[in-house]
Amino acid sequence: MTRRLSLPASAVLFDCQVTHARRAPVRNVFSYRTCLWLIDAADPPKLGPLASFRPADHAGDRRLSVADNVRRLAAGHGIDLDGGQIRMLTTPRVAGMVFNPLTVYWCRAAGGDLACVIAEVHNTYRQRHCYLLRTGERGRAETAKELYVSPFYPVAGHYRLSLPEPGERLRLSITYRPPDGPEFTAAVTGQARPATWPQVARMSARYPMPGAVTAARIRRQGLGLYARGLRPLPRPPHAPQEGT
Repeated sequence: MTRRLSLPASAVLFDCQVTHARRAPVRNVFSYRTCLWLIDAADPPKLGPLASFRPADHAGDRRLSVADNVRRLAAGHGIDLDGGQIRMLTTPRVAGMVFNPLTVYWCRAAGGDLACVIAEVHNTYRQRHCYLLRTGERGRAETAKELYVSPFYPVAGHYRLSLPEPGERLRLSITYRPPDGPEFTAAVTGQARPATWPQVARMSARYPMPGAVTAARIRRQGLGLYARGLRPLPRPPHAPQEGT
């Protein structure tokens, strides 16, 4: 049976630029362009191989929907999201391949107020961790680092995050503050595009296989830093959050 395709009116595309800046002990600044989707987690687009949004690609029980897993995670922190909208910024699975360095969920209570923001971070070792944040008026929060991401930084220190809910523009930033040494900053900026079928086709042609390309870029940068003298730190065990 052929699966029915759907493109909800709530979906938005963002034509984005991602920038990473490492200042020491080896200076390394790079940027690249990609495409991100902002969707209602309870009503994801279904576009076949062009874009799919699967629970298995995100934290939680793969037998539940993405929205139900987010509600379950929030409930574990005493936050009731029943009846509220969950907007999700992410990279979809394309042609069977996916990699999401960061997925952000803006979670509203039934009355419409923003209850929390969840930053779901994935590394290239098939690990992931959800940071549940109580952001201020400007979308800012701080949290301890709990996942091994770059092999050249320890699982220690803090993140300072700026995650305002996007409108026509997307402006996110995460600054990592290690216990010793200068900060590392990653930023995402983007312009909203209507998620029409012609626009989806244009973005798919401009940014084919966005997740796989991003993973390749990250690995290439890591090899370059290794060649310039940096050495990986041991990767500690990480308790998965699945089913929590």
